[in-house]
Amino acid sequence: MKSAAIARPTEAAADWTVPQEWRRYSADEHALWDELFARQSAMLPGRVTPAFLKGLDILRLSKPGIPDFDELNERLGKATGWKVVAVPGLVPDDVFFEHLANRRFVAGRFLRTRAQIDYLQEPDIFHDVFGHVPLLADPVFADYMQAYGEGGLRSARFGALHKLARLYWYTVEFGLVRAGGDLRLYGAGIVSSRTESLFALDDPSPNRIGFDLMRLMRTQYRIDDFQQTYFVIDSFEDLLRQTVETDFAPLYAALEQACDLAPDAVIAGDEVLWRGTQAYARGRP
Repeated sequence: MKSAAIARPTEAAADWTVPQEWRRYSADEHALWDELFARQSAMLPGRVTPAFLKGLDILRLSKPGIPDFDELNERLGKATGWKVVAVPGLVPDDVFFEHLANRRFVAGRFLRTRAQIDYLQEPDIFHDVFGHVPLLADPVFADYMQAYGEGGLRSARFGALHKLARLYWYTVEFGLVRAGGDLRLYGAGIVSSRTESLFALDDPSPNRIGFDLMRLMRTQYRIDDFQQTYFVIDSFEDLLRQTVETDFAPLYAALEQACDLAPDAVIAGDEVLWRGTQAYARGRP
């Protein structure tokens, strides 16, 4: 939900927030939410990290209809001190980071159409709330998101926002986590998508590579299709530790001297959990 250079809409407050206006959702929109929720939640057990399912229960997101942010925030605030705020669309980077650093998650308030039920490029309320918010009820992941926002505010002076964006992309949006001898989903871009929920774990096409902070931040990504590489963390605790303990100033300096890597790259030193065939990507136009 971020973009570098856009004008603030007249209806938005100085921090870019707007009222959710929950009462304006139509019966058809509530029904479509329920359909999306039922379809996605039914396929996630055994595929998603248990912390996500726990978050669904804590926040009572199974309640019929599009969630009312006021009700949702009462439960989320009690769990971890976070809240969800509505925005009219994309927001500038500094606004995005400022909200995260203060435990506010920005969410779009529009819902996709039925014709977009399987895919849309701009995140909607189902992606933002169903995909992201359950893990904000997990104390460790909630701390990681705040740390990411604080790091984003610091990163502006290094001119490295595009590198830091890769960390968000490959963890918060499209991350996998180890669970015993298996892999589980946790990235919101995967858990809110029926097709990518299957692709990320089951398809032989993408690489699945152990998390390494610098390696990940060198890696380009796709915004228009399934990912060609997924990075796998050991745990939320380890992800938070690495984020908090890393001095990003020398990391950004080192990244300036290192070449970017293609989304499908496998390099020496990678912990390759699965080397993908890349058949899916090669078959696309």
